Amino acid sequence: MNPQHLIELLDVVKAKNKIDQNSSWSNGSETYLREIGLELGEVAEELNLSNRQGYLEEELGDVFWDYLNLLLCLEQEGRIDLSRVFERSVDKYRERIEGIQSGKSWAEIKQVQKERLEREHMRISDGKEEK
Repeated sequence: MNPQHLIELLDVVKAKNKIDQNSSWSNGSETYLREIGLELGEVAEELNLSNRQGYLEEELGDVFWDYLNLLLCLEQEGRIDLSRVFERSVDKYRERIEGIQSGKSWAEIKQVQKERLEREHMRISDGKEEK
């Protein structure tokens, strides 16, 4: 995988987002959440067919495209911080992999993470910490 492709794709997503702001096609995050579901159905169809690698890769790219668009829309709607989504993902799965390597189970690590996230949510909900 070439990391530059991700940077280039994010640039294209941002350009498309600007176009969507002046069109009636997109209804923000709702549009892309719906599209992800449709695209996942197309991925499932391709997985049931043989020797169609190019089609499968295209459909997986469509899911990724819609996911990135969803993230950007959610950030614009003030519902997430896009950078934090990526940071949280790296932290979460790095912790799980390191835990497994040290002999812990995936479920055990996941439970600890779930409890930590709940404490974080409670601090924010109680007004003790800003988002």
